[in-house]
Amino acid sequence: MSKSFNTNIVKVLRLTREMMLLADQGDNNRRDKSCGVLYGTLRDAAYKLRQLAENERTQHQQDGVWDIDEVTQ
Repeated sequence: MSKSFNTNIVKVLRLTREMMLLADQGDNNRRDKSCGVLYGTLRDAAYKLRQLAENERTQHQQDGVWDIDEVTQ
């Protein structure tokens, strides 16, 4: 079983993917410019969170504590 701190990083990576998909979908179906601001902000937040999570994953890999198979992500 994977360590919870690694599992949580994977959850963040998956969540950011969902955030990006929602931002794209929302942008394609938006009603006005303010909706565009909302979905743009969501997309920006997703990219920032994803970068942080990827950096944490890299650090855990370098520290030898990453115990999750990359394929399962």
